[in-house]
Amino acid sequence: MNYSIKQDTAFPLVMVNLSQGEEIKIENGCMAYHNGEVSLEGAMNSGGGGGLGGFMKAVGRSMVSGESIFITHAKGLTNGAVIALAPSVPGSVYELKIGENQWRVNDSAFFACDGGVSYSVKRQSIGKAIFGGTGGLFVMETNGSGTMLVNSYGDIEKIEMDGSKKYVIDNSHVIAWTTTLDYNIKAASGVFGFTTGEGLVNEFNGRGTVLIQSRNIKSLAEAVARYIPSKG
Repeated sequence: MNYSIKQDTAFPLVMVNLSQGEEIKIENGCMAYHNGEVSLEGAMNSGGGGGLGGFMKAVGRSMVSGESIFITHAKGLTNGAVIALAPSVPGSVYELKIGENQWRVNDSAFFACDGGVSYSVKRQSIGKAIFGGTGGLFVMETNGSGTMLVNSYGDIEKIEMDGSKKYVIDNSHVIAWTTTLDYNIKAASGVFGFTTGEGLVNEFNGRGTVLIQSRNIKSLAEAVARYIPSKG
């Protein structure tokens, strides 16, 4: 994927240059504009399945991952095709190299990928599912080879783990991690973290990479909610 990111702003656009016939998949609704040489087509986010089975698979992906039921395919009509993509939340965009490493991607972090990359639903162990967030019994895992872009709320920090120590990261701050890592979801402290207010955390062990975001959408929603009038 031939792209550039406008880094001189807190709200970057991602500019993707497409050759004729080249196709990428983007999160539904993230297109800001294109130069008229790009075709857009919506499809069910079913990993290639069609018909009723594909629809049910797309609904299932949406329920367990927070992604849209539909995904947009953008195809270059000429060698000068350009499309600008806008993340749904203010923050950063990060490139995952898919192939030698595969990744597990947290809820709603997917932004765009080239034609050689897909992601699928993977079942977790019962222990992880008990404390899972939106995913519950499932997480999203990449397949294939190529480039995937993920976006965060706030800045992105990369943690490289060499296996010598574990890292404990708030569940809402995790964006993605390599499949080489072992992880468990548990309460930060006390009963479901109620004693500290930290809630659920991911404990990572092994060798690999974890991406975290500096801000937390859930905390923002809770902070705003107290100022919104409610009935009764």
